[in-house]
Amino acid sequence: MTQRILVVDDDAAVREAFRLALDGLPYEVIEAEDGERGVALAATLPFDLVFLDLRMPGIDGVETLRRLRAVQPAPPVYIVTAYRRDYFDALVTARGDGLAFELLRKPLERAQIIAITQAALAHPEPPGDAA
Repeated sequence: MTQRILVVDDDAAVREAFRLALDGLPYEVIEAEDGERGVALAATLPFDLVFLDLRMPGIDGVETLRRLRAVQPAPPVYIVTAYRRDYFDALVTARGDGLAFELLRKPLERAQIIAITQAALAHPEPPGDAA
Protein backbone atom coordinates (compact mmCIF):
# COMPACT_ATOMS: atom_id res chain seq x y z
CA MET A 1 0.00 0.00 0.00
CA THR A 2 1.46 3.33 -1.05
CA GLN A 3 1.68 5.93 1.68
CA ARG A 4 0.41 9.40 0.86
CA ILE A 5 2.33 12.58 1.72
CA LEU A 6 0.92 16.12 1.61
CA VAL A 7 3.36 18.97 0.94
CA VAL A 8 1.86 22.41 1.64
CA ASP A 9 4.07 25.30 0.55
CA ASP A 10 3.44 28.43 -1.50
CA ASP A 11 6.85 28.09 -3.17
CA ALA A 12 6.61 25.80 -6.21
CA ALA A 13 10.37 25.11 -6.06
CA VAL A 14 10.05 23.79 -2.51
CA ARG A 15 7.14 21.54 -3.47
CA GLU A 16 9.13 20.29 -6.44
CA ALA A 17 12.16 19.58 -4.21
CA PHE A 18 10.04 17.31 -2.03
CA ARG A 19 8.49 15.61 -5.04
CA LEU A 20 11.88 15.02 -6.69
CA ALA A 21 13.51 13.83 -3.45
CA LEU A 22 10.79 11.23 -2.94
CA ASP A 23 10.44 10.24 -6.60
CA GLY A 24 10.98 6.53 -7.09
CA LEU A 25 10.18 5.72 -3.47
CA PRO A 26 6.90 4.04 -2.48
CA TYR A 27 5.13 7.30 -1.64
CA GLU A 28 2.46 9.33 -3.37
CA VAL A 29 3.29 13.03 -3.01
CA ILE A 30 0.36 15.44 -3.23
CA GLU A 31 1.12 19.16 -3.42
CA ALA A 32 -0.88 22.15 -2.19
CA GLU A 33 0.09 25.73 -2.94
CA ASP A 34 -1.50 27.17 0.20
CA GLY A 35 -3.09 26.24 3.50
CA GLU A 36 -6.66 26.44 2.23
CA ARG A 37 -5.94 23.94 -0.54
CA GLY A 38 -4.03 21.69 1.85
CA VAL A 39 -6.96 21.57 4.27
CA ALA A 40 -9.38 20.93 1.42
CA LEU A 41 -7.26 18.00 0.23
CA ALA A 42 -7.01 16.61 3.77
CA ALA A 43 -10.78 16.74 4.05
CA THR A 44 -11.11 14.39 1.07
CA LEU A 45 -7.96 12.21 1.12
CA PRO A 46 -6.23 10.42 3.99
CA PHE A 47 -2.57 11.37 4.46
CA ASP A 48 0.18 9.48 6.27
CA LEU A 49 2.53 12.47 6.59
CA VAL A 50 2.36 16.24 6.12
CA PHE A 51 5.16 18.70 5.37
CA LEU A 52 3.89 22.22 6.04
CA ASP A 53 5.31 25.70 5.44
CA LEU A 54 4.68 28.42 8.04
CA ARG A 55 4.80 31.63 6.05
CA MET A 56 2.18 31.51 3.31
CA PRO A 57 -0.38 33.91 1.86
CA GLY A 58 -3.92 33.44 3.14
CA ILE A 59 -3.89 31.28 6.23
CA ASP A 60 -0.43 30.74 7.72
CA GLY A 61 1.03 27.40 8.70
CA VAL A 62 -0.16 27.53 12.30
CA GLU A 63 -3.78 28.08 11.27
CA THR A 64 -3.38 25.45 8.57
CA LEU A 65 -2.12 23.04 11.24
CA ARG A 66 -5.17 23.74 13.41
CA ARG A 67 -7.52 23.07 10.49
CA LEU A 68 -5.60 19.97 9.37
CA ARG A 69 -5.82 18.50 12.86
CA ALA A 70 -9.57 19.10 12.85
CA VAL A 71 -10.00 16.89 9.76
CA GLN A 72 -7.07 14.47 10.22
CA PRO A 73 -5.74 14.27 13.77
CA ALA A 74 -3.34 11.36 13.25
CA PRO A 75 -0.66 12.00 10.60
CA PRO A 76 2.71 13.36 11.69
CA VAL A 77 3.18 17.00 10.68
CA TYR A 78 6.59 18.50 10.02
CA ILE A 79 6.61 22.28 9.84
CA VAL A 80 9.44 23.27 7.51
CA THR A 81 10.35 26.94 7.71
CA ALA A 82 13.02 29.59 7.61
CA TYR A 83 10.82 31.86 9.76
CA ARG A 84 10.38 29.98 13.04
CA ARG A 85 11.40 33.01 15.10
CA ASP A 86 8.66 35.10 13.50
CA TYR A 87 6.11 32.47 14.55
CA PHE A 88 7.60 31.47 17.90
CA ASP A 89 4.67 32.66 20.03
CA ALA A 90 2.08 31.09 17.72
CA LEU A 91 3.99 27.79 17.72
CA VAL A 92 4.24 27.78 21.52
CA THR A 93 0.50 28.43 21.74
CA ALA A 94 -0.21 25.63 19.24
CA ARG A 95 1.85 23.19 21.33
CA GLY A 96 0.06 24.38 24.45
CA ASP A 97 -3.23 23.67 22.72
CA GLY A 98 -2.12 20.08 22.18
CA LEU A 99 -1.31 20.33 18.48
CA ALA A 100 1.48 17.86 17.72
CA PHE A 101 4.15 18.78 15.16
CA GLU A 102 7.88 18.72 14.58
CA LEU A 103 9.82 21.77 13.47
CA LEU A 104 12.46 21.68 10.72
CA ARG A 105 14.64 24.45 9.32
CA LYS A 106 14.66 25.23 5.59
CA PRO A 107 16.31 24.41 3.35
CA LEU A 108 16.30 20.63 3.61
CA GLU A 109 18.68 18.51 1.61
CA ARG A 110 17.36 15.56 -0.42
CA ALA A 111 18.90 13.07 2.02
CA GLN A 112 17.18 14.81 4.94
CA ILE A 113 13.78 14.70 3.23
CA ILE A 114 14.19 10.99 2.55
CA ALA A 115 15.45 10.16 6.05
CA ILE A 116 12.71 12.13 7.80
CA THR A 117 10.03 10.61 5.58
CA GLN A 118 11.26 7.07 6.08
CA ALA A 119 11.56 7.53 9.85
CA ALA A 120 8.12 9.13 10.15
CA LEU A 121 6.44 6.44 8.07
CA ALA A 122 8.32 3.42 9.37
CA HIS A 123 6.11 0.80 10.90
CA PRO A 124 7.64 -1.12 13.79
CA GLU A 125 7.68 -4.89 13.50
CA PRO A 126 4.86 -6.62 15.40
CA PRO A 127 6.00 -8.39 18.60
CA GLY A 128 7.20 -11.92 17.93
CA ASP A 129 8.31 -11.23 14.32
CA ALA A 130 11.91 -10.41 15.25
CA ALA A 131 14.44 -13.14 14.48
